[in-house]
Amino acid sequence: MEASPTTLKVAFSDPYDVNALTDVQLIADDMGLVLEQCLGDEQDIARSIDRYYTAERNEIIGMIDQVSDQLATSGAGRPSQADNVIDLSNLGDEEDFSSLAKSLENADLDSVEAPIVRLINLIFQKALRMRASDIHFEPYTDEFRIRFRVDGVLQDIDSPPTKLQPAILSRLKILSGMDLAEKRIPQDGRIQMRIDNKDIDFRVSALPAIWGESVVLRILDKTGLVLGLEEVGFMPDNVALFQRLIKRPNGIILMTGPTGCGKTTTLYAALNSINTVDVKIITVENPVEYMIEGINQVQVNEDIGLDFALALRTMLRQAPNVILVGEMRDLETAETGIRAALTGHLVFSTLHTNDAPSATTRLIEMGIKPYLVASALQAIIAQRLVRRICPECKEPYYPPPAHIEELGFNPDDYRGQPFYQGVGCHTCSYSGYRGRTAIHEIMVLSDDLRGMVLKTSSAEKVRRKAREEGMRTLREDGWQKVLRGDTTIEEVMRVTADELK
Repeated sequence: MEASPTTLKVAFSDPYDVNALTDVQLIADDMGLVLEQCLGDEQDIARSIDRYYTAERNEIIGMIDQVSDQLATSGAGRPSQADNVIDLSNLGDEEDFSSLAKSLENADLDSVEAPIVRLINLIFQKALRMRASDIHFEPYTDEFRIRFRVDGVLQDIDSPPTKLQPAILSRLKILSGMDLAEKRIPQDGRIQMRIDNKDIDFRVSALPAIWGESVVLRILDKTGLVLGLEEVGFMPDNVALFQRLIKRPNGIILMTGPTGCGKTTTLYAALNSINTVDVKIITVENPVEYMIEGINQVQVNEDIGLDFALALRTMLRQAPNVILVGEMRDLETAETGIRAALTGHLVFSTLHTNDAPSATTRLIEMGIKPYLVASALQAIIAQRLVRRICPECKEPYYPPPAHIEELGFNPDDYRGQPFYQGVGCHTCSYSGYRGRTAIHEIMVLSDDLRGMVLKTSSAEKVRRKAREEGMRTLREDGWQKVLRGDTTIEEVMRVTADELK
């Protein structure tokens, strides 16, 4: 656990393991230290060993040390221009990690460029192996921090010293096609990678901060795109309901939720399910994250005046059956989308609200006339992502009644019923979770609900009426997944904390 000038403190899971005690005592004696024993949880010890002593971690640490030493002696600080397509086809399995290191042994080490390239490639490889959705490079006054977002939660990885910050950020900006000299304004770019004969894209954002540029890479893996409604996470009854909705000939179907909750993925799955030879589908997106065969996709480019509203107006002259608007972010786009829905088009779009009922009031607050909202809206689907329990370490347990009650359910109804949680293993990096699934709240506009929208009723009143008509809230849908053993009480509580009981 720690070492001082006189003592070596070591945690043991089994204080009666004589062999382990003897081995550690010999090490302490060789170091001239007094052994101090303490008791530790076996899973905590295993987690720490995995975190601090894995071969992959040691590889990255060794690379950081090598680059640091070389940078100190050479004074180099910036890599040269390079191709923006990286071929890492030899990466993939954990066993291939060492192969990458060996393949780069003969790289030119007379400058800092080669080891920086290698270090960044190792970081990319680790992110992909861990199924990260984002990589964050964050400069601070005395630290250059690197974090991965895995299953929606940020995790620290071993970070290089701050003196490597300029070289690493310069390499990332070169790869993504950014202006290397410009550090005063935000920039966006893209990196393409080839791994196991699969195309992987990184969407890159650089933001000037007080200690340097903060760079975030969003990983876009087309092979990981879910294009089946069942795979998105809909419960069986909601799958049937959603399939009926997306086969309607006209109207607007809105997806709501915060950034990163999977709205685009669900809409892609919806489009894919109706993408037949007799249906013309056009999308306008910023950016186009994934390309889908058989669908015309338009990329917004505001630098030349091609915004959502202009693209949408032009799309209507292309005689589409179905339109997807990436986001209804302003009045003009929303009005054009509603006009399209009222003239015989099925329109999909997204909106940032906490729940489905709030979308009706949000549109009215944007300036849309209530009668247009009531006429055009067909349904609103709110979505959140919850982490799945790791199947490798999934175990039953009995939660305290207070936890069930906190979610708004009666503990007496579930007395003696087992729930499930992940205890942590190597497969899930000892988090207890692996992968994510969605929970939903689907509000279909009935005649009564349309009347309430016309009267500009509050979101809470609309919500109460929708629940009377059978709408299942996000928390209630999440509870169904808890009972099925898909996720945990804590996860549902985390993503629905803003929902009233």
